[in-house]
Amino acid sequence: MNILKGVGDFFAMDIGTTSIRIVQLSGDATKGWSLQRYAYVPVDERTIQDSSDLGKKKFQDIVKTAVAQAGIRTKNIAVGLPAGKTFTSIIETDNQDQKDLEKTIRYQLDQYIPMAVEEAKADYKILGPSPNDPAKAEVLVSSTAKDYAEKTLENIEGMGFNVVAMEPEPLAMARALMPAGAVDARMIVDLGERTTDLVVVFHGAPRLVRSIPGGFDSLVKTVASSLSVREDQARQFILKFGLAQDKIEGQVFKALDSTLEQFAAELTKSVLFFQGKYTNVKVGGIVLSGFAEIIPFIAEYIEAKTDVPTMQGNPWQMVRVSQDQQQALMSVASEFAVAIGLAERSNE
Repeated sequence: MNILKGVGDFFAMDIGTTSIRIVQLSGDATKGWSLQRYAYVPVDERTIQDSSDLGKKKFQDIVKTAVAQAGIRTKNIAVGLPAGKTFTSIIETDNQDQKDLEKTIRYQLDQYIPMAVEEAKADYKILGPSPNDPAKAEVLVSSTAKDYAEKTLENIEGMGFNVVAMEPEPLAMARALMPAGAVDARMIVDLGERTTDLVVVFHGAPRLVRSIPGGFDSLVKTVASSLSVREDQARQFILKFGLAQDKIEGQVFKALDSTLEQFAAELTKSVLFFQGKYTNVKVGGIVLSGFAEIIPFIAEYIEAKTDVPTMQGNPWQMVRVSQDQQQALMSVASEFAVAIGLAERSNE
């Protein structure tokens, strides 16, 4: 999925809530990928959100320094667009030959995005015949506000880079995390700092894309309030003890049980929605990413609540990484799903 289409060598950048992840890969999806260069830069949230000229310059200087220190020479860059700034849906239309179908989609595009076409930067990808009805074609449509896209372009081009592609983060994340060889549908769930992105993938294509309010930060606040501890301590408790009921008397589990039960109910709702549309397709597993990848026992909890096999994902599953790189990335490896997914885009 491209909101802008790009070719040639490039690197990928994912701007998170409190850090920046940069990745450059070599190889391709057929022969496999190798990690060439990377950077992980913790950044104060206020710096990322600061839209003043001084704030923009400070952010640009941080990125340029990180890219230089990583040894990246190309100026071409692919960037992720946050789920909260994009609208992505899968629509059905009458199946036609490729050219006629593209004309139909372009003509009807305003029906599928939540804003006027002239106010949006929009793109689409034809997924192929609908699994439900071969007479219908499924099309993935994604859009973002034109003003936001242009400001993002201006900010990144102000660093001297050439933006060759912009892609919604959930789509990039799913590309990196979808288990190779899966023949059934899988739900990819990324628990971020503020929100949770969810993508159901089937036959190599996204079929459902959602963003759920609430992320790891809300879990931290819940534990901090329940246990009467500082938020930095609550964060450490969650990441160290997770949902273990035999650690610190199961206090973290007790504090989070109600919140996570609601979270699991949202996942179940998404499974049922997907299977209601694709009646002959089973969601064979849930793949966890982000903070959900590293919280102890959360996979077991979600599996028990949803009755769907659940596992921690591995965004590096298709990437060859040296021993030195593994060692350096060990503490932050789970945060690279979007950056890796962007870097795994086809150059064609």
